Amino acid sequence: MSVRNNLFLVVAFMLAPRAQAQYLDSLYTIWQDQTRPDSIRVAAYVDYVWDGYLFTQPDTAAILAEALHTFAQAHQYPRASAKGYNMQGIASKNQGDYPRALTYYQQCLAINERIGDKKGIAGSLNNIGLIYREQGNNLRALTYYQRSLALFETIGDKTGLSKCLNNIGSIYADQKNYPRALEYFEKSIAITEASLDKKNLANSLGNISVVYADQGDTARALEYNQKSLAIQEAIGDKSGIAVSLNNIGVIYGGQGDRARALQYHQRALAMREELGDKYGVALSLNNIGQLHQAQGQTSLAIGYCRKSLALAEEIGALDLQKDACKCHYDTYKAMGKGNEALVYLEKMNGITDSLNAQETSKKLEQMEFAKVMLQDSIAKAEEARLVQEAHEAQMRGEERTRNIAIGGGIAVLLLAGGIYTRLRYVRRTKAVLQVEKDRSENLLLNILPADIAAELKAKGKADARDFDQVSILFTDFKGFTAASEQLSAQELVSEINACFEAFDGIVGKYGVEKIKTIGDAYMAAGGLPVPREDSAKNTVLAALEMQAFISHRKEERSAKGLPFFEMRVGIHTGPVVAGIVGVKKFQYDIWGDTVSTASRMESSGEVGQVNISEATYALVKDEPGFTFNPRGKVQAKGKGEMEMYFVHRSIGEG
Repeated sequence: MSVRNNLFLVVAFMLAPRAQAQYLDSLYTIWQDQTRPDSIRVAAYVDYVWDGYLFTQPDTAAILAEALHTFAQAHQYPRASAKGYNMQGIASKNQGDYPRALTYYQQCLAINERIGDKKGIAGSLNNIGLIYREQGNNLRALTYYQRSLALFETIGDKTGLSKCLNNIGSIYADQKNYPRALEYFEKSIAITEASLDKKNLANSLGNISVVYADQGDTARALEYNQKSLAIQEAIGDKSGIAVSLNNIGVIYGGQGDRARALQYHQRALAMREELGDKYGVALSLNNIGQLHQAQGQTSLAIGYCRKSLALAEEIGALDLQKDACKCHYDTYKAMGKGNEALVYLEKMNGITDSLNAQETSKKLEQMEFAKVMLQDSIAKAEEARLVQEAHEAQMRGEERTRNIAIGGGIAVLLLAGGIYTRLRYVRRTKAVLQVEKDRSENLLLNILPADIAAELKAKGKADARDFDQVSILFTDFKGFTAASEQLSAQELVSEINACFEAFDGIVGKYGVEKIKTIGDAYMAAGGLPVPREDSAKNTVLAALEMQAFISHRKEERSAKGLPFFEMRVGIHTGPVVAGIVGVKKFQYDIWGDTVSTASRMESSGEVGQVNISEATYALVKDEPGFTFNPRGKVQAKGKGEMEMYFVHRSIGEG
């Protein structure tokens, strides 16, 4: 289902104000009807508070939720109290009071665990994860999200699955792992569209917009934000509306349209003040302060920055404190007040050390890797158990053979048949185990680079590593959408697979490591897991051969009147971190600014060309067999102007 259809459904099912009031009245009537079962009454009251107050009047919602605690005690119905704590946690979070929200969510979790409500437990774990992420503790947040995801998968709750996938995607976005983040957001949207959960759909669209904004694709960022805002306005989610308004303001500010940016930030500020969202208010105040500073209105800027910092310190939000200190520093520096600027620079550096984002990123990778190792250990333990059982069976057979041999010649003859049967059984058992072992090893080699797989088998673990010089290759098909409209789903997949199979062979030929495919994009890296001096050259050779393959296939398909792909390829060389991620369908992946810059080389390139960065050019410019077309400084989204070159095979080269 398209987003447009979802928007149509949102509008079609909107309740007019009078109908909304009647709906809430009917829910409250059910709540007061003592002849109804407790579960029906509580469900109606939860809907009454949720739909009527929770996201528009969180103060009122928190007070109304107290009635559920009273009801739970009087009726010996703890589920009512769990729901009350959950709503009070949401209300506190919407107001930016994260310590109080965390307390409420933990109380809710304790009750759900006591009564064995798996859905309630999963929801509480997810909500606790949200609070830890807002407090900047991504490692702990991810732990709670994954526990929640596992429970939602167990009970088959699609709404919960969608929310967890969305939240995990946000963690990867925080770590600048944008392909992984988009993967989770798109999975969330696919589930959400099926379940018609408008609020979560809006959240997913908003998260995707942030990813595109971080990558410098402001057009797509605005598109997704506007879609998210439309849904939030349709369902009356003021907190979500404020987030979308803030994000749109940030985008316009980045484009230099400060007047329009200021309008959006002021609207977001007003809505957040109405909700009592202290975190959101501090964020909006800082954004407005930075806009005034950029316009040279330093007195106004200091006022907003000061209010933002005071509020951020009140709620203990380190990330906002850092931003507010930077706002002070930039403004005082612009005013020529060096001493005041230095005070806030030192304060900002201290907060940065506390946040320690880099350490969080490494711990994330280690934690995911540890989970993979746990699964591998379990598999090895099971294999060892089967081998031991077979060995013990063999030993028992041999002992029985010795005992029976004493019984006489006839017994010996009978025993011979038993020994033969037992040996055949043991050999078959060992053969089956060997087949399974070979299959597991082949699968491991298909998923991981050979050196990483060897390290796993030798040490039982494989450490994440830093690489100083890796050449990252990205490809992307032009005309993919147009081709997809002319081909059936099976034909489209078959054509992509034919191209990617050829690419697999090409990168293997040049010793370049395939990392992954993302939709119709292909990603590979030269220089890992074993660094090589010629990795940049080989990566360029692989890219040129890929373009040659696509050009030849275009000619073949065009001659037959079939749709064809054209392709852009980009390469950048620099440092990365590489390691194993995931628990299910885990993979070898890479992170770092080098990855996003390589992606920009692809998107800034042209069809039929191999576009390389200045860093890659410096490594291959003296290699025989290449010619280069300097492009000068080219604007790359999110990176500014960068030197780029088109590379070709020299005439006469293969």
